[in-house]
Amino acid sequence: MHRAAIHIVDDNPDIRDGLAWLFDSRGYQAATWDGGGPFLDHAKALQTDWGHAVVLLDIRMAPLSGLVTFEQLKALDCPWPVLFLTGHGDVGTAVAAVKNGAWDFLEKPFQDNELVDRVAQALAAASAVSHADEETRRLKLALSSLSPRERQVLDELIRGHYNKNIADHLGITPRTVEFHRANIFEKMGVSSAVELAHKLGRLSG
Repeated sequence: MHRAAIHIVDDNPDIRDGLAWLFDSRGYQAATWDGGGPFLDHAKALQTDWGHAVVLLDIRMAPLSGLVTFEQLKALDCPWPVLFLTGHGDVGTAVAAVKNGAWDFLEKPFQDNELVDRVAQALAAASAVSHADEETRRLKLALSSLSPRERQVLDELIRGHYNKNIADHLGITPRTVEFHRANIFEKMGVSSAVELAHKLGRLSG
């Protein structure tokens, strides 16, 4: 798996370079952008193939401010956590941005260790969300691959019915039920009806 990327979006070259050096020195892969426009073009080109990344976004930039860049990134359904980098006068704006879905903000000048820690936390959260999304996608795909008869057996299984009852309800033999049951478990990646019910509960939850 490729290493997580940190996207540094700041129109101040000194801050950009300093942050890139900091993250490189800690083993992260950093990409720098001198404004919201080029960064958004990069994000649009990825469309859905997001991978894990965190965005460090300066709040005061021209011509595209950090807030406008953030809104446009959200409009792309980009899952990357955004940390705003703010000057003292912009703390109120940054708090509002966090309420609007940003991950966090840090006031300049910030402590290197604190910044790296916050980014590590954001990456861990992004990774957890991404794994949950992948599992949901996999389950939906598995469900859609079941035959109509397998769906009927599945519905009976998660109600806690035994093979013999299922056979009676559906007018098939217990052996056929066992066959369908084995297929369902294999397709859904589970080893018991209880596990199956848990996974389907998560899907609808």
